[in-house]
Amino acid sequence: MAGFDRVVDRGFGRLRGRAVPDKIFYVASDLGDFSLVWMMLGALRGLRSERDWHAAVRLGAAAGAESFLINVVVKSFFRRTRPIVEMVHPHHLRVPLTSSFPSGHATSAFSAAVLLSDDDVLWPLYYTVAMIVAASRVHVRIHHASDVAAGAMLGTAFGLLARRIYPLPPAPAVMP
Repeated sequence: MAGFDRVVDRGFGRLRGRAVPDKIFYVASDLGDFSLVWMMLGALRGLRSERDWHAAVRLGAAAGAESFLINVVVKSFFRRTRPIVEMVHPHHLRVPLTSSFPSGHATSAFSAAVLLSDDDVLWPLYYTVAMIVAASRVHVRIHHASDVAAGAMLGTAFGLLARRIYPLPPAPAVMP
């Protein structure tokens, strides 16, 4: 894992200190705190129809369950330290006190993307935002790349499980 983490970190090192990537990744990391970006996207989806309202409610319930499961239960089994940062952050960020493994931002991002993309034409948007939020944690050096990869896999699995437990109501029939 350490080799993987070093290679990915070097790749992000080429972007660090550049105004546009720094702004994108710091804003994405900040919006990922407390699933803020996911609650906003869920609320917007919920405004479209009654079925989309169910998707938004499902997202809110699942986000709470996922956050508790990852941040309280799963992270308690691991004591991985966060990357050692010997750099000045160009923007302020909240640095969590929990274990670095797995990334809660990546877990919530991919869980939310799976849930929001369920029968929605905007699915590419949700996964793009998830990838940016997850990658932001490596860019800002709050997580190792392996923390993010594990979080993405756990989040995807959690989202798929939540879709099975709480399916959306059937789509209304389209009249010819």
